[in-house]
Amino acid sequence: MAVNLARTTASAELLKQVFQNIDAQSCPRLFNFHMHTIYSDGKLQPSGLMEQVMAIGLKGLAITDHHSISGYQASLAWLENWKWTNPGASTPHLWSGVEINANLLDIEVHILAYAFEPEHPSMKPYLLRKATTGKEYQASKVIAAIHEAGGLAVLAHPARYKRSHFDLIPAAAKKGIDGVESFYAYNNPNPWKPSPLESEQVQKLADEYFLLNTCGTDSHGLSLLQRL
Repeated sequence: MAVNLARTTASAELLKQVFQNIDAQSCPRLFNFHMHTIYSDGKLQPSGLMEQVMAIGLKGLAITDHHSISGYQASLAWLENWKWTNPGASTPHLWSGVEINANLLDIEVHILAYAFEPEHPSMKPYLLRKATTGKEYQASKVIAAIHEAGGLAVLAHPARYKRSHFDLIPAAAKKGIDGVESFYAYNNPNPWKPSPLESEQVQKLADEYFLLNTCGTDSHGLSLLQRL
């Protein structure tokens, strides 16, 4: 796990501690680190997403729109307003997040960036609402940019790609990835539940390569408790 601790933000250090304790029961009612809004390919307005977050009682979350932090920024403003009107109430921790397309082993994968400094110049190419090309599209460059911005890089849904997670996770680890989305519902079950076989395989690989485990519903529809 190649995190530059000198650059890692305090927010990322806190998130890393959370990731170290994530298990199959963590999502979707305690934490959720993979969600989309209308600012990429989701159906929820940020306000509607945050209303569900509060109703569910999440402790922490990240909104991971594709190549955009507009949903995160709107949700952060909503949360700050909620705190103002509900002084002393318990509130969830909202980390910065974005989902970035990248090339790894000559296929396209998605890398989740968390707890980075949104205004850091290294992240600018990845926040333009479209995938990058050339050198900036390479996984190594994406991971390095996230680290430069003080954040954590995670390989999203490792068992969903054209190449096996048994190939992709070691390759991502070699390039400095910090974690993998270990708990993911690949067949979109209702209720949401991590796929047992893939989760076990990914966890073992995470242990082998000293990677953090994360979880998320990858919600695109109108419920944070489902993928679609």
